[in-house]
Amino acid sequence: MCFPRTFPAALVTDVARRLEAGGADELWVIEDCFYTAGVSLAAAALASTERLQVGIGILPAVARTAAVTAMELATLDALAPGRLLPGIGHGVQEWMGQMGVRAKSPLTALEEVTTAVTRLLAGEKVTFEGKTVVLQDVQLEAPPVTPPPILLGVMGPKSMALAGRVGGGVVLAEPATAEYVRQSLEFAGSPKDFVVTTFTALCVREDRKAAYEWAAPWLGGLIERKYVGITPLPFFDDLAKLYAESGEAGLVGMPVDWWRAIGAIGTVEDAAVHLDQLQAAGVHHVGLFPDPEVEHGLPQLEYVTALANR
Repeated sequence: MCFPRTFPAALVTDVARRLEAGGADELWVIEDCFYTAGVSLAAAALASTERLQVGIGILPAVARTAAVTAMELATLDALAPGRLLPGIGHGVQEWMGQMGVRAKSPLTALEEVTTAVTRLLAGEKVTFEGKTVVLQDVQLEAPPVTPPPILLGVMGPKSMALAGRVGGGVVLAEPATAEYVRQSLEFAGSPKDFVVTTFTALCVREDRKAAYEWAAPWLGGLIERKYVGITPLPFFDDLAKLYAESGEAGLVGMPVDWWRAIGAIGTVEDAAVHLDQLQAAGVHHVGLFPDPEVEHGLPQLEYVTALANR
C-alpha cells in the first residue's frame, strides 16, 4: 500500500503494523513538497515492524546532497537490513525552483546523484567533480552490507534510458498500466536484474459501478492530460473518444476489461486481475494507492491485505 502525502504522519506506524499483521509485503511512503518527508516516514515504519519492506517514492535528487542522501539510506538500511527500497527522481521542477535547487539539466543531475549514491552505498571512497555533485574523498563509515537498489522515479524515454544505464530499477507513478511497463522497460534497454515498481490506483467497492463512479473524475483528468501511463493502451483513442462524447458517465459504462487494465478498480476480483497483468508485464513490486482523503483511503487497507493473501 502507498501512504498518500495527505495522510497525517502520525498514522504511518499504525498503517505499517496493520499491513504487516495482515500479510501485506510492503508500504510505500510518499515524499512530495511540501507535505511529509520520506526518510522520517520510512524510519518510523521500519522501526515499527519486523518483516515489512518500506519503499520511498521518491526523494528528489537535488533536495539533499548526494552524500547526505547516501547517509540517510545507509542509516535506514542499518535500522532494518534488507527491508528498504529507496527511490530517487527529478522531483517536480517547479518545487525545486521554489527551494532554490533547480538544476540546469535535471537529467545530468539525476545521473550524477544516482552514480554517487550508488558508489557511496557500495562502500567506495568517492571523489566526484560534476555539474551538480561535488565530493572530495567521501566515504561512509557504515555502508550497507548489501546495498539496496536505487530505483529511479522517472517517466520520459530519456529518463528511462538513464535508469537503465545507472539505476537499479524504476518506480512508475500511478496509473502504470501493463503496456506502459513494457514500454518503459524497452526505453530502459531491458537491463538484467532491473527492479520494476509500479504504483496503481486502488478503488475497491462491493458494487463495481460504485467504484467506477468514484474513479471516473480521476480518469477523466488523466485522459485530458494524455497521461503517459495510459496513452500506450491499445484502446486509448477509443477511450478518449468515449470521454469526449459522453464524459464521466461514458467512463462509468465502459468495458470492465478497460477498467482492469487501468487500475485496481472495481471488485477485489477486478483488482486481482490488474495485479496479474502487472506481474505478467515484469513488475516486482506494486504499491496500491488509495484515495488521498483518510476517511475514504484508510478503509481500503483491508482490500490490500485481502489481495496480498489471495
